[in-house]
Amino acid sequence: MAMRILVIEDDPEVSAHLLKGLREAGHVVDGVTQGRDGLFQAATEAYDLLIVDRMLPGVDGLTIIRTLRASDNTVPVLILSALGEVDDRVKGLRAGGDDYLVKPFAFSELLARLDALARRAQNTEGEPTRLRAGELEMDLLSRRVTRAAKVIDLQPREFRLLEYLMRHAGQVVTRTMLLENVWDYHFDPQTNVVDVHISRLRRKIDEGFDKPFLETVRGAGYVLLTGEA
Repeated sequence: MAMRILVIEDDPEVSAHLLKGLREAGHVVDGVTQGRDGLFQAATEAYDLLIVDRMLPGVDGLTIIRTLRASDNTVPVLILSALGEVDDRVKGLRAGGDDYLVKPFAFSELLARLDALARRAQNTEGEPTRLRAGELEMDLLSRRVTRAAKVIDLQPREFRLLEYLMRHAGQVVTRTMLLENVWDYHFDPQTNVVDVHISRLRRKIDEGFDKPFLETVRGAGYVLLTGEA
């Protein structure tokens, strides 16, 4: 898959090698050597991926990444660096980098890492940040749940349980499905943990309302209603 890539690298030999190789691989590539120029271009142009050297004149690579992330720019970033210690890699990833490749590197590995980042970006495109079933709403970022504007206070496991039910609203989910996807159990612990949490969740989302949202389907499992007539 052809991508538009920005290379921010001040070493002339490394930069030339990257630009030539990436273009031969079918990508559209721009290259800059100054950190400040790279930050400006990354912030004002649309790229599928950035390759950023960590040590740059003017504005260093980690500052570029932090600045982009602070402005909600989520373009995938591969960090290149001669600094290969664990602490160095951790700092790069915590600054907002998506991958970290130590110099010297094999170009085939760099291409493979770029492909992996592109696939990861494709898989997260369009991922909803809000779930809704009728008057029941869930904000996945703030972890806030409301029903008809009434805030519902949930414990972490209850939130995860409701999230799974909302992602499958209108469908019957079995006890086994809940154990595997909410509790990460791939066996039946022979406890009533699901029933207890369903009971607590039902009480919290239905209390004070005439119409129940969470129903038990005898012999099958549970269903969260969509709120549609």
